[in-house]
Amino acid sequence: MKIAIAGATGFVGSRLVQQLQVQGHQLIILTRSPQQVGNRFGQAQIVGYNPLKSGEWQQSISGCDAVINLAGEPIAEKRWTPAQKRTILESRQIGTQKIVEAISLAVIKPPVLINASAIGYYGTSETSKFDETSPAGTDFLAEVCTAWETAAQAATASGTRVVIIRLGIVLGENGGALGKMLTPFSAFVGGPIGSGNQWFSWVHRDDVVKLIIQALSETNMQGVYNATAPSPVTMTEFAQTLGTVMNRPSWLPVPNFALEALLGEGAIVVLQGQQVVPTRTQAQGFEFQNTTLEPALRAILG
Repeated sequence: MKIAIAGATGFVGSRLVQQLQVQGHQLIILTRSPQQVGNRFGQAQIVGYNPLKSGEWQQSISGCDAVINLAGEPIAEKRWTPAQKRTILESRQIGTQKIVEAISLAVIKPPVLINASAIGYYGTSETSKFDETSPAGTDFLAEVCTAWETAAQAATASGTRVVIIRLGIVLGENGGALGKMLTPFSAFVGGPIGSGNQWFSWVHRDDVVKLIIQALSETNMQGVYNATAPSPVTMTEFAQTLGTVMNRPSWLPVPNFALEALLGEGAIVVLQGQQVVPTRTQAQGFEFQNTTLEPALRAILG
């Protein structure tokens, strides 16, 4: 297949590119920094683009067998100033609108768009359980995800099949959420973040990649699918399991005020959570390779 990918340099995107190249697909990488990417992706075609603007880059979409959009400003790496919140929203909403615009303008329209979203769509709760049929929340991240998905679904007007992948907390080696947690545990000062009662709906990166690849070829896949392992845990359970795997203590909690001082409103990403299950994903016949946390962490950490 000929596949255009936005967000290929990210934590999920880089692994996805590896797997697609192993399978022999022809890739077009849409990137804001083509000089920095260089030959990182081997024989892939590199196309420079501004995700917030129309341009010549949109012509590269025509004739593709699929478009995968994983691009978006990182959620929890900066304080949520008004400007940063606008960047978080626009990088997803407008970025997706421009890709959908490219699909509509294409002489040969891509049959499928696979677009990322996030479980932030559901809002936060310590008591509720959410699946793909649950309604949207009302907080900032829920509003972002709703706008993001609405932008992607507009591609159906061009006859393109749209698959929305709502990502949980993606775990894998060399980065992501887990990479940020390893340092305190390695220094024997690890522990749960906040109250520890909040839900931690995790997923192994390789399962996310596997789900995206399945969506490329299974033409009956359409609509929303949760990319979360079937067994979410609480933050306390996650910390205890990580401590066991690393043979480190896991009793020293990170207080709320410390994260709030660092991230402000953005601390909600880790101080509050949601219990999300992949009901429709499993009904589709998708089989998670990593269903429980401890074996997944042992595989990641070697």
